[in-house]
Amino acid sequence: MKGTLVNTVTVIIGSLIGLAIGSRFTEKIKTIVLQALGLCTLLIGMKMAFKTENVILVIGSLALGGIVGELLKIEDGLERIGDIIKSKVKSNSSTFVLGFVTASLVFCVGPMTIVGSIEDGISGDASTLYAKSMLDGFASIAFTSSLGVGVLFASLTVLIFQGALTLLGSQLTFLLEPRILNELTATGGLMILGIGFYLLDIKRIKVGNLLPSLVFVVILALIFK
Repeated sequence: MKGTLVNTVTVIIGSLIGLAIGSRFTEKIKTIVLQALGLCTLLIGMKMAFKTENVILVIGSLALGGIVGELLKIEDGLERIGDIIKSKVKSNSSTFVLGFVTASLVFCVGPMTIVGSIEDGISGDASTLYAKSMLDGFASIAFTSSLGVGVLFASLTVLIFQGALTLLGSQLTFLLEPRILNELTATGGLMILGIGFYLLDIKRIKVGNLLPSLVFVVILALIFK
């Protein structure tokens, strides 16, 4: 768990720095920073998406996952969680929920999260999560400076999600097989592309409703070896 704990702390520290910096920004500066984040998010998503070796699996997973996510209204659930946290901390930030949901997805949907957490759980090797912690720390500075305090509470998502993967590490080693990890990474990459489109105000995609796709792509990759 040490890697996850470090990652959680770096997100908190980065967010606090971002809040201090962001409070000095004008709305125009916040807008351009948000657009820069959107472009960077698109780049990250594209790099991940190109990992696929079987695009049919990715397409099928996103379709199935989207249907299930829409029926379960996962995005609405994430937003409700954000609203509950917002009310508890008495925040008046208009971008609180957007910051919480966006940062939670960006910090947790990626190969470093999966590989790092499983390695930490199996052997106690947290080197991958330490590297991710540095990246997330800097990203949280940028996100918080433009999206506000909601990003800070994405640290809870990191703690819970990565912590669960670490504790289940020995049961999840099959996810490290390239044929599974590549498709999982590509599916997550397309979801991150959706976040980039939203940040750039191109199109709102309910990325939260696509989260079941990450389960479906693993199942399909295991079936169609």
